[in-house]
Order: sequence, then C-alpha cells, then structure tokens
Amino acid sequence: MTGPLRLACLDAEAPPLFSLWTPENGRQGYEPAVAAALGAELGRPVEWVRVPWVDMIPAVQRGDADAVLCGQGITAERRAQVDFTRPYAVFHEGVLVRRGAGIHTPADLVGRRVAAIENSTNMALVETFTGAVPVAFGAGSDDVYADMLAALRAEDVDAVVDDDVVFVPLGATHPDYELAFTVPTANKWGIAVSKERPDTLAELDDALGRLIESGRLQQVWKEWLPTLDYPFGGP
Repeated sequence: MTGPLRLACLDAEAPPLFSLWTPENGRQGYEPAVAAALGAELGRPVEWVRVPWVDMIPAVQRGDADAVLCGQGITAERRAQVDFTRPYAVFHEGVLVRRGAGIHTPADLVGRRVAAIENSTNMALVETFTGAVPVAFGAGSDDVYADMLAALRAEDVDAVVDDDVVFVPLGATHPDYELAFTVPTANKWGIAVSKERPDTLAELDDALGRLIESGRLQQVWKEWLPTLDYPFGGP
C-alpha cells in the first residue's frame, strides 16, 4: 500500500506518550515515535487525524483514518468494534491523588470520587474499587487528561486512575500530586483498525513485528520511557 499512513489520536499534552501538535514539531513522544518507525518501515509518511477521544474508533470505522494509535488498551469491548495488531506497549495502572491526601490503598478510596476516562480499562479498574464513586471523563473533551488533573487539583475528584506511563512526568516530588499506588494490570495496547480493512491490519501488524524483532521498538521505548521496563524482551 502507498500513500500516507493516517493515524487517529486526540490532540493533548500527555508526555511521555505524546505532546500537543505544533506546526514546527508535529507531535512528540513514545506513540508518535512508534508511528514514525512504522512509517519508515512501510515507506509511508505519517499523517495525524486529530479527533476527540470518543471519535477515534468511529474515525477508522468511517474511513477518516487508517488506524488508531492512541492509548487503546486491547479489550473485549473494543475488539467488538475494531481489530487490533499485536501490542506495541504493556502498561500497569496508577492512582494519582493530591499530595498528602492520605490515600495509599484501594480501601482508602471508599466514598471518594475517582476519575477515569469513560469506557476505558482505567474506568473498569475504578469500578472494582469497593465503595469508590466513579466519575467518568471524556465525552466531547479536547484534552481529557488535562481535564482530570484540573478536577483533581480543584478537589472536584479525589483521585485519577490512568495508565502508569502518563504519570511518569509528575515524578515523586511534584508539589500538587503523588502516586498513591499502582495496580499491576499489564494492559496491552495495540493499533486499532477497521474490521473492513484486514489488509491494513496485516500490513501494520507485520511491520510492528519487524520493529520488535529488529530491536527498533526497544530503542524507541528506551528513548521515551527509560524508567519503565521494556515488556517484549530483547531483539
């Protein structure tokens, strides 16, 4: 296949996964670097289709994008809508709170308002916390991650659940937030493709397999996610 590789993702600031798009630098981060490696492997330039979170899968179903490369955990619910490549990442889930909140375990979340992106693996985890009050974010938001952090800072919610990778930049000494605990869920993230595009799925899956086998994906991981363990072994 020739022509640009059109990939859907929301336009948000969520390092080290991705940054806001700019005319000068495009998008930077782990997922854009994975996309660039895929494009190079396939000999196709990458074009980003920037849409809200809730419109990413519909975008590939409509044919507005070739695939979604944007924080898509491989779940049964999503598999009913799209097909997935092999994983390009495996992450656990973290619970972020205001510094000094006294939240250290799931038991401390009883009666607390806990935010997560709606219809996500993160929200599925929130729903397992006995006594916690789930608060869904995402519908129509241009930057759902920023919205959740703002709600946490304003004390509209008491905790935010997201994949551990997005909390990396906050570090251990952030003045406003702290990581309460991590749940080792090992969520696999894949590239989502329309069920009507088996050729595209095969093309992307094969190219991703070559990036893993050659060690190129490991190089990208070490560049952008040096504090997290690479999940696929050596080349």
